[in-house]
Amino acid sequence: MGAAKWLTLLVTHPFEFRTLLQFWLFHEQKRDITAMQEHATSGWDRKSMRRCWEFLDMTSRSFSAVIKEVDGDLARTICMFYLVLRGLDTIEDDMTIPDDVKQPILRSFHELTTTPGWKFDGCGPNEKDRQLLVEYDQVVEEVNLLDPEYKSVILDITLKMENGMADFAHKAATTGSMYIETIEDYDLYCHYVAGLVGEGLSRLFSASKKEVSWLGTQLEISNSMGLLLQKTNIIRDYREDTDDKRFFWPKEIWGRKLYGGFEEMKEMYAPGAEIRAQWVQSAMILDAMRHLTDALDYLRLLKNQSVFVFCAIPATMAIATLELCFMNPIMFQRNIKIRKAEAASLIMRSTNPRDVAEIFRNYCRKIHAKAVPEDPNFLQISVACGKVEQWCEHNFPSFVNIPQTAGNPATFDPEDARTTIYQKEQKIDQEISKRKRIAHLKNGTTATGTNGRATSAAQDGIPWEVPAFAGAAFVLIIALTVGIVFVALKYSDDYYANP
Repeated sequence: MGAAKWLTLLVTHPFEFRTLLQFWLFHEQKRDITAMQEHATSGWDRKSMRRCWEFLDMTSRSFSAVIKEVDGDLARTICMFYLVLRGLDTIEDDMTIPDDVKQPILRSFHELTTTPGWKFDGCGPNEKDRQLLVEYDQVVEEVNLLDPEYKSVILDITLKMENGMADFAHKAATTGSMYIETIEDYDLYCHYVAGLVGEGLSRLFSASKKEVSWLGTQLEISNSMGLLLQKTNIIRDYREDTDDKRFFWPKEIWGRKLYGGFEEMKEMYAPGAEIRAQWVQSAMILDAMRHLTDALDYLRLLKNQSVFVFCAIPATMAIATLELCFMNPIMFQRNIKIRKAEAASLIMRSTNPRDVAEIFRNYCRKIHAKAVPEDPNFLQISVACGKVEQWCEHNFPSFVNIPQTAGNPATFDPEDARTTIYQKEQKIDQEISKRKRIAHLKNGTTATGTNGRATSAAQDGIPWEVPAFAGAAFVLIIALTVGIVFVALKYSDDYYANP
């Protein structure tokens, strides 16, 4: 941003100015892939990999920055995974490529991705990611340099995705149907283009050893994570996609008589259709909200900080975008995005599961506040928001205050009735534990350590037998000492009397 824009922002949106200034001053870049010490893992010393990093910047503004900050060679691997799937998606999206040309390329894309020198210049001149395929041989070269386990995952996901995309593209080209008919088909399409990405990333995280080995088997929540992001983009990009004659909203939703029964998707931005279009929009957002708690479950499984941030930032951006689109008629007229200051705030806050859950809850509350009873989806929207509230309270109870300084114990809100219940339960548990220890000591079942000696009793509740035994032992020792001295003196007197 130039000085003039900063000054304008200061005058018109002072709070946003403060947020962006904080982000610029205090948000540190975690990793510089161009640094000499990073070349071994980032591949920046190779011309082909430098070009791949450039393609990442060209094709994805939102993912590029977070991918680069992932630890070790996983960043380079995810970069290549993204570029391979972006190339595949570009061919599938390009409406200028005839079906008889498109089909063999799509269905063999996993093989072409490892064929040295392969590239494709048959995309239309207006295709925004055309250059990636024109120089795809650079991608092929780098994919073949990946660790075999990484490469296997990428090619397997590409194989699954290419066949799914080819099926949908062939159906559209041969049946004349431009629309996805049912919600089930919509979920399947999103699975092919995004759910499989979630599955592939989980498997890459596991293969890198940065996450637990079984994360790659969590297919349902990995799929949900991908579907949340994909459906959010589909909702937000309604006008852009419709103008380009790409129709991803399922007809089962927008053609429903409950909303007035649109015949064509473009009718939703026509004058006089605002109210009916609003109900379709809320139904689409409700469908995306099905995946919110699965996304939160997935994020809770992640242990590596860089991997967590990589997954959390797109998720928080997605819920913020859904809230922006909800009950917003401008979405039907042009592409809308959350403001830069809001995005910066989300990036700075998306650092741990508790804060991310709080972000989800806050945006769901905003969605619920904007919902109107006239909306046919009003009750379902309320239930979806309530599920996020329930998830947050179950996993991160609001009456527990996390300490600001590490090492300090958590505190509890004295005004919350749950605090009293929790404290009573803790007291009961302590009393039960105390009684059990006493019973064990009385029954001679005191736990022993590895060296065979009895462990010390707890300070509270020491039974009377312990000091009694100690006293008896002390008396015995004194008696033995006196006896020994007496015998020694007696024998010494006899010796001197009768030498």
